[in-house]
Amino acid sequence: MFFYISKILQFLSNPITWVFILLIIALFQKTSKRKNRLLLTGLLVFYFFSNSFIFTEIARLWEVPAKKYEEIGKYELGIVLGGATTYDAALERMQANNSIDRILQAVELYHKGHIGKILFTGGSGSLIYPEMKEGIFVRDYLLTIGFPEESLIIESESKNTRENAVFTKELLEQNDWWHNQDFLLITSGYHMRRSVKIFEKIDMNPESYSVNRFAGKRRYDFEFLFLPNADVFKNWEAIIHEWFGMMVYYFAGYI
Repeated sequence: MFFYISKILQFLSNPITWVFILLIIALFQKTSKRKNRLLLTGLLVFYFFSNSFIFTEIARLWEVPAKKYEEIGKYELGIVLGGATTYDAALERMQANNSIDRILQAVELYHKGHIGKILFTGGSGSLIYPEMKEGIFVRDYLLTIGFPEESLIIESESKNTRENAVFTKELLEQNDWWHNQDFLLITSGYHMRRSVKIFEKIDMNPESYSVNRFAGKRRYDFEFLFLPNADVFKNWEAIIHEWFGMMVYYFAGYI
């Protein structure tokens, strides 16, 4: 049930959906005054959620700040949260999405000696294709490009962030890989705040390593400050989904 609720919230967390609903309602208004109000509201919502500067400043407040390599120590384990890839069944290969930095940065941290092993946690987040488990095709990809199998641990049954944490802890304990030591948690900056709280709730103590951050150096050029950007809608969806997730997980007792 929780999995299905998360999918509904994912649909509702996209501001494009809100604009679409406002426009549809406006079409069925009998009075021009009410219709114009709805159209104006839709226009304002569209502009607010497509403005790069507004989004970036709000993301800056929400994201857990990223760290430079020299700011972190050495860890036995780096835990990478899924949601970075999909699978193209027709071509039989993995496809990256905007969160692929989670995997790329983990591999680099391994080669730089900051983490001794990578544990990737992620199953299928699809209602239609539950057999498409991200952990499996990420494992196959990493082994194909030469990542050492003995340094890779895969958890491929989890469907959400809480299951990422719970199933990871169970896997580590069952295989005597877990001794209550600190570990490096690797996920997107916008996803890190909720993720850390979930791991802490089950008595794991992560050190955060945020990747693919939205908020970089401040920009003040005309295009960034004033012009709408369609890509920003997708970024807002990620942030709003996290806000919904925080609320739902709080009331469920997961954080």
